[in-house]
Amino acid sequence: MDRRTFLASVPGTSLAARCAHPAPGPEIVFDSRSPGDPIRALHGVNGGPLAAGGLLDLSDRWKDAAFPLARLHDSHWPNPDVVDVHAVFPDPGADPSKPESYDFERTDEYVKAVHDCGAGIVYRLGESIEHQKAKRHARPPKDFEKWAAVCAGIVRHYTRGWAKGFKLPIKYWEIWNEPDNRPNCWTGSDADYLRLYVTTAVALRKEFPAIKIGGPGLGNSGNLKGERFDATAFLKALLARCKKDEAPLDFLSWHCYTADPSELVRRAKGVRALLDGAGFRATESHLNEWNFLPDGDWSGLTAKDATVREKWYARVNSAEGAAFTAAALIALQDAPVDAANYFTAEAPGMGLFSPHGVPSRAFGAFLAFKELPGLKRLPGKPPPGVSALAGVGEQVRVLVARPTGAGGAVKLVVAPAPWKGATQYEVWALTPKQDFAHVGGGQNDGCEVTVDLPAQTVYLVKMWRSNG
Repeated sequence: MDRRTFLASVPGTSLAARCAHPAPGPEIVFDSRSPGDPIRALHGVNGGPLAAGGLLDLSDRWKDAAFPLARLHDSHWPNPDVVDVHAVFPDPGADPSKPESYDFERTDEYVKAVHDCGAGIVYRLGESIEHQKAKRHARPPKDFEKWAAVCAGIVRHYTRGWAKGFKLPIKYWEIWNEPDNRPNCWTGSDADYLRLYVTTAVALRKEFPAIKIGGPGLGNSGNLKGERFDATAFLKALLARCKKDEAPLDFLSWHCYTADPSELVRRAKGVRALLDGAGFRATESHLNEWNFLPDGDWSGLTAKDATVREKWYARVNSAEGAAFTAAALIALQDAPVDAANYFTAEAPGMGLFSPHGVPSRAFGAFLAFKELPGLKRLPGKPPPGVSALAGVGEQVRVLVARPTGAGGAVKLVVAPAPWKGATQYEVWALTPKQDFAHVGGGQNDGCEVTVDLPAQTVYLVKMWRSNG
């Protein structure tokens, strides 16, 4: 029996871990002589742990995944009764300076639950998406200055304890979501949004100099061809207007749904170059909505055929979506972004949980990834079709995924071994038929483990110095 090798295979309907002699396969050699910067915790999400109209409390699952950051958008969708300005300030004719004009009760419960899970917060000031023909809230306010005053009341409540509120360390405050997605998110013009942004951002900066203000949660940041990125006219106009009016833009938020994890990196590089070139070097870049888009095609979302829709959503939440998610989380380590938020960690169609609170396969990818942030990254080049990320601390941990392809054995090698003597290891796996779980382990004389890596699988390998 070869003690240096571990092979995980999928016979029948169960996943079995066994020692064996797999067919020769490619190696990924991670160089332990020059560990890099710590792996970043870019596994943020959208939403909150209280979902399905109060029927679900996903707090334990949220804590399991250790989400570092939650963006509060489309909260309790499709019937948002928290976070949105209309939910917190229900009477547009009321006085925003008076505490009794606000209805904070449900949003207080929602925000506190996120905070209690240990996640930082991006509070989206604005409204959720409206797919209905009649748009009740996704439209410009009648009085921009008053709307800004309402937003100030919300910030004051959650950061300064105003109106029997909280003193939470909410750093990021985002003004609106996808004003370029019309009419579902915004019925006004470019000029209307730019005026709203500047009016609100300037007012918030005056009263709250320590918070970070940004937006706009762009649905389309620009055209991407290979490495070339051409920003939209809307994005360019936003930067020009902020510069002209000296309005704060502490972070620029943008979205990307794709079937290619590399697009997240290439688009992020384009956005960063645009910001730097326009004089916004201090502005953070936030990819605050991303997810797997099957075949790069949105048609399944709106298909009239219910079976087509069901299959489309099933792919997002399947092992295919999970392997993409792991590959994306790995790829984001090479993206010049300051925050990233998967959409979403609530329980709608693209959520990490079913309407009954059952975790999707993609949730398993988050459980695997959360084991790596903080470890120093080890350089290594995976073969085509395989994504891999390794970090070293007291242990070596390697996350490896194969979203597509024929599959086969892959040897994970850390050279030279970070310690003298034998290595203890364990292997965790997420496959089309296996929830993320411990599947095997053992001991060897080097620092290497071989895993059988079929398509649509994710593996986490942990290695440490054996005391035996």
